[in-house]
Amino acid sequence: MSRRKRGRPRAGNWSQRKCEGDSLRTWSESRDRRGQRDPLPGIPSRPHSSVEINYSVIGQYVDYLVEEQGVKSIFVNGTTGEGLSLSISERRRVAEEWVTEGRNKLEQVVIHVGALSLKESQELAKHAAEIGADGIAAIAPFFLKPWNKDVLINFLKEVAAAAPALPFYYYHIPALTGVKIRAEELLDGIQEKIPTFQGLKFSDTDLLDFGQCVDQNRQQQFAFLFGVDEFCIQRFINFVVKLGFGVAQTKAIMTLVSGIPMGPPRLPLEKASREFTDNAEAKLKSLDFLSFTDLKDGNLEACS
Repeated sequence: MSRRKRGRPRAGNWSQRKCEGDSLRTWSESRDRRGQRDPLPGIPSRPHSSVEINYSVIGQYVDYLVEEQGVKSIFVNGTTGEGLSLSISERRRVAEEWVTEGRNKLEQVVIHVGALSLKESQELAKHAAEIGADGIAAIAPFFLKPWNKDVLINFLKEVAAAAPALPFYYYHIPALTGVKIRAEELLDGIQEKIPTFQGLKFSDTDLLDFGQCVDQNRQQQFAFLFGVDEFCIQRFINFVVKLGFGVAQTKAIMTLVSGIPMGPPRLPLEKASREFTDNAEAKLKSLDFLSFTDLKDGNLEACS
């Protein structure tokens, strides 16, 4: 049911903007209007309220990413998308909308299917294959945690096997999962056990681990994608971190930048304060980073 030819991603950056000076290739060699390589951003799920998701703006957001930012590849239901705060039915619906709205516009739609339950991860993986996604990814289970590399690989193997035709990626984000198994250690021999394994999304600040992943696995041509946004927009991040920064604040900032209402996060997260939004807007303008100027107050009120 795939709607486009699948290409295997290469190393690059998953953040909203690409770090310059990176010798690694991205998912696509196209460039956005700022001359940057095409990134693979995580996208917010846009809860309309603490209960409902506003699915109706996904098409608008696809057009914004493609036409205004030059984005060709996305990562759905990850951290920014609050995938683990959504029900299984909601995650399926969000994935369906992104695949449908991205048809003939996006080159890569990768669905995060990680969950605490192996059965739920497998269900989401099968669903991603059925709707024509281009790849799946999964984090480590983080309540009852895998205690070594082999146990983690066994879990990931079962998830990947549920969608054997799709490339599989490991989502390495130890700060949130608490699973401290080094990515470089995990990669050693992993493709022998998971034939569809194609790489990882590396969301950690351990650059030595990231560098070793790249250096020691060049022959496998894995995709190594760096997902810590702070390294790519350091001046702005240095400013907003002092104000308090997280998923809710990310949604407020993306509303400011795109003009599309991203909505508040779900509990237990709380929405960004109006003070944060006002300060962030002023800073974005001072950095000439805010091109969308016709914001409606209601769009901001939904996030702050």
